[in-house]
Amino acid sequence: MQKLLVTGGAGFIGSHCIELLLKKYPDYYIVNLDKLTYAARLSFALQERPNYYFVEGDVANFVLVGELFQTFNFDGVIHLAAESHVDRSIVDPLLFIKTNVEGTGVLLHAAYNHWFKAPGQPRHAHHRFLYVSTDEVYGALDGRSKPFTETAPLAPTNPYSASKAAGECLVKGYAHTYGLHTVTTRSTNNYGRYQYPEKLIPMVVKNALQEQSIALHGDGSSIRDWLHVEDHSRAIDCVFHKGQSGQSYNIGANEERTNLEIALMICQILDRVKPLSGKSYTSLIGFTAQRAGQDRRYALDCTKIKATLGWVPSIRLQEGIEALVRSQLFSD
Repeated sequence: MQKLLVTGGAGFIGSHCIELLLKKYPDYYIVNLDKLTYAARLSFALQERPNYYFVEGDVANFVLVGELFQTFNFDGVIHLAAESHVDRSIVDPLLFIKTNVEGTGVLLHAAYNHWFKAPGQPRHAHHRFLYVSTDEVYGALDGRSKPFTETAPLAPTNPYSASKAAGECLVKGYAHTYGLHTVTTRSTNNYGRYQYPEKLIPMVVKNALQEQSIALHGDGSSIRDWLHVEDHSRAIDCVFHKGQSGQSYNIGANEERTNLEIALMICQILDRVKPLSGKSYTSLIGFTAQRAGQDRRYALDCTKIKATLGWVPSIRLQEGIEALVRSQLFSD
């Protein structure tokens, strides 16, 4: 039986990832370590599974993490726990450093202590540590530049992306120095069910359904590539099991849109499935001050993961957003 530690498993991506792993690998035992911050979502259905265990705690708590390794003797770690909202990182950067940098260091050192130094552990056992990073570590692109490949230098431009890049450097340092088997994923923007509405797509859906203002930063021209969280979860599974140790893998959907285009798409879907009387949802769209340090565009070249591991995204953006809007209407 594979025993895995998944950090941040009550978060948006983490909860989807655990659900996929438990469904696909019923013989796995998964421990979910999550601090249960403001954006957490615990799945009560998972609590009934005999091969799932939840621990409320902080990844930066070295004593707790070490005790978990001793108790469960993990075969692998999928490290998703992170503060991830750029706006919050601008207001409180030290929180991001604590969780994203120190927390990653604690996990790496606990893994090293247990897998390489604990009595009875074979020195070269093929354990695996997967670090989930972000496309933002590469920095920004202009509208005409080619998407980043995995060989591009890291050039983060805000406290959030800097903290994730620092975590990547720690992962590489432990791999090189101690021989830890690590892989890193860098994903584009995610969307899907249960995402906290500080993020663009759920914010637009929520505000539109409540007939509130849909405020976009600047003129709405920032460009992002949008990946469905279920496709991202499948990619994490793929890289964890088949990725080459020491390698990084870009994960994207080749679905670049401006923020304004995303808002218009959602409003036009709602105009069709739940029309307002006498007006379009697009009339709710407005603009606010540009965010400090706002990056123009993020985009990834995902040739590597497709060619070497066979992963490809399966959910087109229009299809995924329409399904999300309809699910929100149904839940309301």
